[in-house]
Amino acid sequence: MSLIVVSPLARIAEMAVRHKAREMISLLAANQDFHRPAVIAAERHLKLAMNDITFAGTGDLIAPQEAHVAKIIEFARAWDQTSPLVVHCWMGVSRSPAAAMIASLAVAPDDDDDALAKRLREASPFATPNIRLVEIGDEMLGRDGRFTKAVKALGRGADADGNTPFTLPLPAREPAAP
Repeated sequence: MSLIVVSPLARIAEMAVRHKAREMISLLAANQDFHRPAVIAAERHLKLAMNDITFAGTGDLIAPQEAHVAKIIEFARAWDQTSPLVVHCWMGVSRSPAAAMIASLAVAPDDDDDALAKRLREASPFATPNIRLVEIGDEMLGRDGRFTKAVKALGRGADADGNTPFTLPLPAREPAAP
């Protein structure tokens, strides 16, 4: 079963090595520098500059936008799933869980939105997916509001220290018919 590793920035190298990941999505503020783990090839590392906000027009902060979500979807669909995908933000609580869910739906469009939300909550009591990313993902993936509704039903996650990575499994695949 393929999975997505959601991590805070401080633990990306550890998680990439532990899970033998070869691809990564980074969602950090513009100009926030960090060292890409050596096991992640530069051409399989998507870096998206955005702040963890839910609406545009907040000074110099960059709200998640359609272009960001389109890149997450495109990157996820190019992921061969032979090794886990690392998705991270600063704390691994808001932007990266939302992006992980979008990536999961991009590669498993038949997944049930409520089942995905349940898997997320089981994987992390702390995750509170960025609702702006979720709403844009819902629209771009043609979920007709189901994805947004499922995430909103999760409510706010427990308080987090920003040091708790987790894995989000993709849905089990049905065996091919003989």
